[in-house]
Amino acid sequence: MPSGSHKPHILIAGGGIGGLTAALALLKRGYDVDVYEQAAELREVGAGVQLSANGIRVLHELGVHEPFRALACEASGKEVRLWNSGQTWKLFDLGAESVERYGFPYYLVYRPDLLAVLADGVRREKADAIHLNSHCASFEQSELGVTLHLESGAASGDALIGADGVHSRIRQALFGEDKPAYTGMMSWRGVIPMQKLPQHMRRMIGTNWVGPGGHVVHYPVHRGEYMNMNGIIETAGWQEESWSARGTHEECHASFAGWNADIHCMIDNMATPFKWALFERTPIASWGAGRVTLLGDACHSMLPMLAQGAVMALEDGYVLVRALDAAGGDVTQGFARYETARKERVNKVVLGSAENGRRFQSRTLADAAAAQAYVDREWQPEKVRQRYEWLFTYDVTTAPV
Repeated sequence: MPSGSHKPHILIAGGGIGGLTAALALLKRGYDVDVYEQAAELREVGAGVQLSANGIRVLHELGVHEPFRALACEASGKEVRLWNSGQTWKLFDLGAESVERYGFPYYLVYRPDLLAVLADGVRREKADAIHLNSHCASFEQSELGVTLHLESGAASGDALIGADGVHSRIRQALFGEDKPAYTGMMSWRGVIPMQKLPQHMRRMIGTNWVGPGGHVVHYPVHRGEYMNMNGIIETAGWQEESWSARGTHEECHASFAGWNADIHCMIDNMATPFKWALFERTPIASWGAGRVTLLGDACHSMLPMLAQGAVMALEDGYVLVRALDAAGGDVTQGFARYETARKERVNKVVLGSAENGRRFQSRTLADAAAAQAYVDREWQPEKVRQRYEWLFTYDVTTAPV
């Protein structure tokens, strides 16, 4: 971009966490932005996310930490529990220790709350930035700009960010269809009103139940009013990659036959158990071309076992804008800088997530005595630090771009 000219107009396909983070960061730095989201209303299917300090730093820099924290739950710690007996190991403190070590708390979050806070921030900067009912189909680019083709019309700008999720139309237009591999695992998820659970379960703690061939994670969200549960089990029988497929309580109970009564109490009290198959994608060689790039799940979808998917989208959005600024607003150079800055880190997270999945579901956990030694070994403090310290200490404001 020549010196003294206006900053580029950026189109964003997808109004999820990554797309709205990028939009807010761009608007705050003087870029014009339009977000095109296919949904009729801006909301996510109800589910939880965990946000560590490296992600909260992004919200702080974007000026939305305070409204966000009013809705979230600040975790006091994490624990590991054995699938059948409920034997408990304290994993690490996450309250004051997270602030002291990493600068910000660790939050347990209702995904629609996070999305609403980001959307409100975007609309404060530009009231009409978010366009709903806008189904992105494809794009064209030239030396002069980009045209985003919608199912009902088109939009033009200087650059395009594909933040349209795991089934990204923008990624497909760039690189063709991907070939995800079924992991042999499916996930059950649901949200339970906290008042329906017994008192001993109503804690500001993230709990990870580990067992042979499966694991269950649950934690409070939305000011502690709900419990979010995500249970993953090895199976060959379900291979639909959808967040909105409904299962039955009976199916969900059967998946966790023999597991602790606390697990079945949560299943009983879910309004609807949702299920989706877990697929792995090989990291793609390139995230974009010319005036077009990808962000979040569109370019680096990951399994949920490291609890960093939403955080990586937050980081992507902020670092992308810093990279554009570093390139003087030249979108081609800026997008190349962004990809270089982010690719090694997110690929490491993708691999770490898959590794954690194997750890959580070891067949060794079937035997109580062997499980004791296994958990003591795999969750010893130094090993835990090695898995998480490099994640939590990352600073989006100083990372090289």
